[in-house]
Amino acid sequence: MRGLALVLATLALASGWPTPAARAQALVADLTNHLIAITTGFTGTEVVLFGAIEGEGDVIVVVRGPETAIEVRRKERTLGVWLNRSDMTFADVPSFYAIASTRPIEQLARPEVLTRYRIGVDHLALEAADATDQVEQFRQALIRNKQRESLFPTAVGTVTFVGSRLFRTTVAFPANVPTGSYQVSVFLMRNGQVQGAQTTPLLVSQLGLSADIVDFAYRRALLYGLIAVFVAAMAGWLGSVAFRRV
Repeated sequence: MRGLALVLATLALASGWPTPAARAQALVADLTNHLIAITTGFTGTEVVLFGAIEGEGDVIVVVRGPETAIEVRRKERTLGVWLNRSDMTFADVPSFYAIASTRPIEQLARPEVLTRYRIGVDHLALEAADATDQVEQFRQALIRNKQRESLFPTAVGTVTFVGSRLFRTTVAFPANVPTGSYQVSVFLMRNGQVQGAQTTPLLVSQLGLSADIVDFAYRRALLYGLIAVFVAAMAGWLGSVAFRRV
């Protein structure tokens, strides 16, 4: 029913006759798929977001993965060996964070507005458990690590208008995308302020054989470890036999 309402609202806005729901909200958006299924051969995927606005404005799309605590360690060279010398833990860090917009976000709102709605990596509320004068260094290290893993994409995606009111964008998810419940937030920007917002859920879940293996490893950790050791030993033995025959 929600998808049908979205289609009707989108068509109504496109034709110039907004529905009562659209007039009240001024922004409608949805995803082509609300489930990303991670199977054995998963190599990443893309999800299309589409929608419509009433009147003029810009659109920002923010995708946030489930939040978790992350410990950041800093290594220092001691007597020729790199050792972990200090660390800092950040709470409520998005496991995935991507953004797309019709224009650069700095042109759409002032920094305090972006910080209020946590729009953009530089405006995320990454709180350290033990705040020190080095918190900003560790914060930047955390962001670099996430970017290196492709979980905080450095490139800002493009939200494209089809006509004056309909818009769409494509969100790319890497092969190592974490599982869990995601939030896809869409903001309607006018005159530097948020004039409308909508959040749509997205689920990333393991299915099939990979999900069964993960579930077995979690519920039967000892047995899974023994099987893994046995399989590794057998693989090594078979490899040595093959090389002897060669």
